[in-house]
Amino acid sequence: MAKTFKQYLNETEEGYAEETYEGDDFYANYGDMWYNEDEIVDEAEYQGRKVKLGKPMRGDVKKFKVYVKDPKTKNVKKVNFGDPNMKIKKSNPARRRSFRARHNCDNPGPRTKARYWSCRKW
Repeated sequence: MAKTFKQYLNETEEGYAEETYEGDDFYANYGDMWYNEDEIVDEAEYQGRKVKLGKPMRGDVKKFKVYVKDPKTKNVKKVNFGDPNMKIKKSNPARRRSFRARHNCDNPGPRTKARYWSCRKW
């Protein structure tokens, strides 16, 4: 019979332990591992680096950047958006309403454009 995690932890001298499971114990404790049914890739390579797709992050050229896969060309594309000199006043309802009207956020367009990501942030 396999040892429980607590028993294994008490037996280790360094104070750390490695969880090991035999048979169906892993499935019983954790369930199915993550499985990508819709085949949407969440990691890709852009200019030799591994990048996460669809996750906005602080930018270098603009305020934010995000990597997306272009459905037409099947290539990874870097989308820069946001003015680095402007403050985001999302909590002010009047500013939020003006921004969304000015950028037509009801119809944000494709994910490969800056307007989509700006509207999503606001």
